[in-house]
Amino acid sequence: MAASLLTGAAQTQLYLPLIKGKSVGMVVNQTASIGNKHLVDSLLSLGIHIKKVFAPEHGFRGDHSAGEVVQSGTDPLTGLQVISLYGKNKKPSAADLAGIDYLIFDIQDVGARFYTYISTLHYVMEACAENNIPLMVLDRPNPNGFYIDGPILDTAFHSFVGMHPVPIVHGCTMGEYAQMINGEKWLKKKIKCALKVIQMKGYTHLTKYELPIRPSPNLPNQAAIYLYPSLCLFEGTSLSLGRGTEFPFECVGKPKSSIGSFVFVPKSIKGVADHPPYENQACKGFLLRQNGNETAPQLKRIQLQWLLEFYIADSSKPTFFTPFFNQLAGTNLLRKQIEMGMSEKQIRQSWAKGIAKYKLVRRKYLLYKDFE
Repeated sequence: MAASLLTGAAQTQLYLPLIKGKSVGMVVNQTASIGNKHLVDSLLSLGIHIKKVFAPEHGFRGDHSAGEVVQSGTDPLTGLQVISLYGKNKKPSAADLAGIDYLIFDIQDVGARFYTYISTLHYVMEACAENNIPLMVLDRPNPNGFYIDGPILDTAFHSFVGMHPVPIVHGCTMGEYAQMINGEKWLKKKIKCALKVIQMKGYTHLTKYELPIRPSPNLPNQAAIYLYPSLCLFEGTSLSLGRGTEFPFECVGKPKSSIGSFVFVPKSIKGVADHPPYENQACKGFLLRQNGNETAPQLKRIQLQWLLEFYIADSSKPTFFTPFFNQLAGTNLLRKQIEMGMSEKQIRQSWAKGIAKYKLVRRKYLLYKDFE
């Protein structure tokens, strides 16, 4: 990690003058920090008037498991009103934003299209544009920002885990991605958000960055974060990704698997894995921690070999994929390619044209030196 790297949040001198004396809303979770102190606590101590907090998937304090509804309420530590953006409503309403002069977005992303924080960013930008409220994005590094890979999303498979025509690994920081949402006119009716990005200092897309705070309950370490773009596709299959174990997103398997030798037993863990797949059942497969720590950063690509291997070995192929797989892949083509027996090389070749086109779009919105 670059010792001289400063996040957007850490450079308070660049944005305090813009929000002093204003009523501020905060779109944040546990990753919004300056050093060891939460950004909300820091701004309150500096006399900034925070009116409301808006919480994404996993909640304001990051203590909700994947997919668990986040309830609105009051933060017991600060007394601030918390509005959920991961429940019945995923977009702030006009009533939610009433009386707010400026909205601040500070959430650590991991650089994958199906990680829902960029979907929350989209809806927040749309709400700000509709209600004439400026949005400030305090930028943070993308730990998977050193490559681009995967199929481009087909808008026919648009969902909260894939909203934009980008590859699975998009190679943008949150600030760059926000600029792309605006510039490519992806918001409803092609409206634009009044956007201010507080850029990082000392960051490039070649900077190795290990997250100081886990971005969500099941991404506990750097190996899991590196493996996430490859392994999350298994969420749309009959296999377990180790939710409810010490190795979430570092292992993959299922009961009675014919391949692999690593055995794990998922357990229910409150706020991390509530009733995970194959709860209390022995699953057999692969432990991939070493691949995450060593192989993934060197390969700089999504690793399809495990998905192909498990599909080939599976005796119940018709039930291997669930409908969720197409949403995660952003297309039904990947599933069809695997079912047709295409090789990893052939599948990857089918992505090349879309990735090349996307790279030209992305280049327009880069704020930092690229990896190429």
